[in-house]
Amino acid sequence: MSSAKATKKSAFSCEPCRRRKVKCGGEQPACNRCVAREDDCLYKLQAGLPFPDEAVVDRWSLEKRISELESELAKFTSASTSSHSSPPLNTVPDGPPHARPADERLLVPSFRGFKIDDRGTITYHGTTSFFSLPSEQASATAPDCLAPVDSDFDRRERLVNNAWQQRALENLSNIPEPFQYLLNVHWTYINPMFSFVYRPAFTRDMQSLGPYYSHTLLNAIISHSIRWGQGDQSIKRLLDESYDAGAIFGKHARNMVFDELSRGVCGIPTIQTLLLLSAQESSLGNSTQAWTYSGIAFRLIDHLGICVDAQRYSTSLTLADEDLEIRRRLFWSCYFWDKLISLYLGRPPSVRQSTVSPPQIMFDDSAEEEIWIPFGPQQSGLGWKYPPTKAHSATCFMSACRLSVIFNEILVHMYDPLSQNTDGEVMDCLRTQEPALKEWWAQLPPHLKINPRSLPPLAPPSHIVTLNCLYHTFKILLYRPILTRRVKRELGGSYSAEECLVECVRSATAIITIFDLFCRTFTINYCILSLAYGVYISASIFLLQVQASSESSNARMKLGYCIQVLHQVKVMSPVINNALVLINKELVSVGICLDMGPPDQAQPQQSTEQMGAPGSMYHGPADGQMPSPAHPILQPTIHSFGPESMAIHAGIFEAMSTLEPLSVRVGAIHGSEHDANLV
Repeated sequence: MSSAKATKKSAFSCEPCRRRKVKCGGEQPACNRCVAREDDCLYKLQAGLPFPDEAVVDRWSLEKRISELESELAKFTSASTSSHSSPPLNTVPDGPPHARPADERLLVPSFRGFKIDDRGTITYHGTTSFFSLPSEQASATAPDCLAPVDSDFDRRERLVNNAWQQRALENLSNIPEPFQYLLNVHWTYINPMFSFVYRPAFTRDMQSLGPYYSHTLLNAIISHSIRWGQGDQSIKRLLDESYDAGAIFGKHARNMVFDELSRGVCGIPTIQTLLLLSAQESSLGNSTQAWTYSGIAFRLIDHLGICVDAQRYSTSLTLADEDLEIRRRLFWSCYFWDKLISLYLGRPPSVRQSTVSPPQIMFDDSAEEEIWIPFGPQQSGLGWKYPPTKAHSATCFMSACRLSVIFNEILVHMYDPLSQNTDGEVMDCLRTQEPALKEWWAQLPPHLKINPRSLPPLAPPSHIVTLNCLYHTFKILLYRPILTRRVKRELGGSYSAEECLVECVRSATAIITIFDLFCRTFTINYCILSLAYGVYISASIFLLQVQASSESSNARMKLGYCIQVLHQVKVMSPVINNALVLINKELVSVGICLDMGPPDQAQPQQSTEQMGAPGSMYHGPADGQMPSPAHPILQPTIHSFGPESMAIHAGIFEAMSTLEPLSVRVGAIHGSEHDANLV
């Protein structure tokens, strides 16, 4: 790399060299020029990551990264290829899998629906609306609606450089507590998995009150992070003394978002606010609020035209690279969340993928290389530290989006409560989605895979744990209907109940094994609802085993483990109490009493700060020690996956065919509307 090119990155020069207008070597912690002159070397704008003590990215690594991106991009000729660090993405409409033709841009009919309304908001309307005439649509031709040709490499370079610059500026900002703490919680545990908020634009516009920031959105982020913030005593004290224990943020967010809706001034921050409120209410068990907030968000992505790939139709409305990036990410965040909330509440999914949907592309993949360190009290006062680890947030989110496309088919064709799927439809779905899931797993980058047979000593970043548990959860939901539906033998074909049971038990055991590692590394306080749901689905499989064969000691132990875990999680996510009520009701009805040992005898604590008290199954590791060994029923984990260890005997399959399944979704349980005093 030439020195001339290196000097262009003057933002990474120290202040003395910048004042003298001389070349700075950029050495850390002080450049050679300043050392020779005995000057104080100060870098006001570093190309650093959130944790500069552990990792600093200098200009040379950035240029090397850009060179690698350029090499990768040379392999692709279509604008709809994936990011460099993930397998090629098959961005196709919902329905039978098929690939888009390479010359698709020339085959897509024209789209001229984008408009800017009198409030300056981007919207779109079809030809039947009050806002368009047929002549407008007729005058459009396919070649006119194509986006101007621009290099994907140029787009990526601009976005990545901007992202690093904004992160450096963010590090220099002085945000008071408890806001900074709770924002860090969101960036660490929520955003890498769901990508609701585009961080560079949000933090920049937070300073300038730009279009991608709003006080409403900030209150929603803070409110959603409160339960994690309660674990830090200084933050908890500040929240209790000045912010009504954090409740004031949720009140402000709800009041302000409905004020925006009443005034008809809604933008991308409005959608992001609604998604966060929906996620928070889901965890509390308030299904009415969760479903309503998400439904408004999904309506708004249609209203604002986010459901349409604006890059392919940019002559209708020219958008900047950042605008396109944010709209793509937000569409797929909504698509992903739509599948999860439909899963939780037992409803048909709403957000669909079509031929004009934004592709699964993330040009700004700077978050892939960020250093991820668990944020929170468990890192303080310990004799060990979580090692700096690459976040791999970009590939994780894109992989989750691809997985959600597969799961959409499972929801629609196996678990639609309105259409009452037939046995033939269920088997057709199994035949098509089983290879799709296998292909997804085969294409998943190695850095995102967790092998339950050979666990690492510490869990990878929490979003990677969640991705793996979701994969195994969806596998269970794919095979479980064969265990509980009386599918005609001729429709079953090569799928036997025995094989499907083994797949379900393997995935259920994988979930609790990975979950156990997560809790021993980060404590159970940082368990999000998606992980808890995976434990609940695992419990449904172990419960079926216990119901069919009460002598199955292995299944009884695993079911007892799941129940203990859910008892602890319900302190933070009250919706889990509904699942526990149903499981216990089933156990009582068949006269089974589980001996769950001392941990189960402890009553659930009343606050997350007490989760480490004696009697809790999971708590922070002792001072000077690494995380404790795995739970006894999961040691050694490799023995939990063979058919010989599943306590399956010949009569279990016949017994299971007469059982009604445990509800596939928490929201289908009676009384899913949780008491107001738990909100």
